[in-house]
Amino acid sequence: MKISVETLIADSPRVQQVRGMFDLSAEKNSRLEWDVHLPLDEKPWHVGLIVGPSGCGKTTIARGFFPSSHGDCGLPLAGAPANAKPQAAILDAFPPTMSIHEIVALLSAVGFASPPAWLRPFDVLSTGQQFRVDLALRLAWTPTGERIVFDEYTSVVDRTVAQIGSAALAKTVRQRGQQFVAVTCHEDVEDWLQPDWVYRPAEKRFSWRRLRRRPALALDIVRCAASAWPLFAPHHYLSHALAPSAVCFLASWRQQPVAFSAWLPFVGAGPRTRREHRTVTLPDYQGVGIGNALSDFVASLWAGLGFRAISTTTHPAMIRARLRSANWQMRRAPSFASGRSGRFRRAATRLTAGFRYIGPALPYAAARALIET
Repeated sequence: MKISVETLIADSPRVQQVRGMFDLSAEKNSRLEWDVHLPLDEKPWHVGLIVGPSGCGKTTIARGFFPSSHGDCGLPLAGAPANAKPQAAILDAFPPTMSIHEIVALLSAVGFASPPAWLRPFDVLSTGQQFRVDLALRLAWTPTGERIVFDEYTSVVDRTVAQIGSAALAKTVRQRGQQFVAVTCHEDVEDWLQPDWVYRPAEKRFSWRRLRRRPALALDIVRCAASAWPLFAPHHYLSHALAPSAVCFLASWRQQPVAFSAWLPFVGAGPRTRREHRTVTLPDYQGVGIGNALSDFVASLWAGLGFRAISTTTHPAMIRARLRSANWQMRRAPSFASGRSGRFRRAATRLTAGFRYIGPALPYAAARALIET
């Protein structure tokens, strides 16, 4: 496909001076052309990437090659998307035909798993949260069979947010059977986005990619004091409260705190049981399984010390993850608590599911060393 753009050059004394200084021809129009070959019909695909330096024609090529794509290629992220009304909760920006369960699942899938923030309007969210919501809205509003083209992809967010968000997005697009094309000058998203194909306009090079594993996240996990909790408390979906007797753990990635987990003795189940109390991942790091990895690790630590580890959760994303995991066994299917007093007063109004850890145990020496630090 040949793509061209032509612009009239307005003549002026300064234009004539520059032409003379640099020996430029006295053309009335400026014209750029690209001969683009994207063999996208050769095989099925879900995620594509057009990447290169500024000025190489990425946006022009995307607009020319995907003229019927859903949405506006080049839509800036600044400000609320067209679907988000001022002062309205972002939940109400999704199609009216979507059920609340579908909306919750989609927001969680793109790595925005913070229910308190779902109730806020778009404009008050952080830049990273807006990025995740924008992705979810584009996926939700795109009709079946249409492609989503996102220009300036990740250009306004921190690079950590860009990488983590790309991994969550790619997984979601493939699960939903959609097609997404990212247009960006940032090469660092490729390994996380894991595109099926890449086109580099500056080099005029198209290539199919084999799907690989995204880069590993090496977490550093230590026992910590309860003083670490305030950083994570605003993002917990139930309560900001932390029990005084909680044993707490902190996970860091690239020397930055990313997740927190607190555990309690379980009264009534014997002295050898520990219950998950609070597990929270900071918003910028949601969507790639960090919270579940931390929860699994701490449960394996308790198992290594001879304790039984159990967990009760109401978050749909965590319930789904536990049901898929070989490390957890459901002890109680999602249901309402039977009581309406004491500690069950709040749980009686929401579905919760109970699980028991059955995965491998951390070696005793390692578990003991960590719990005693």
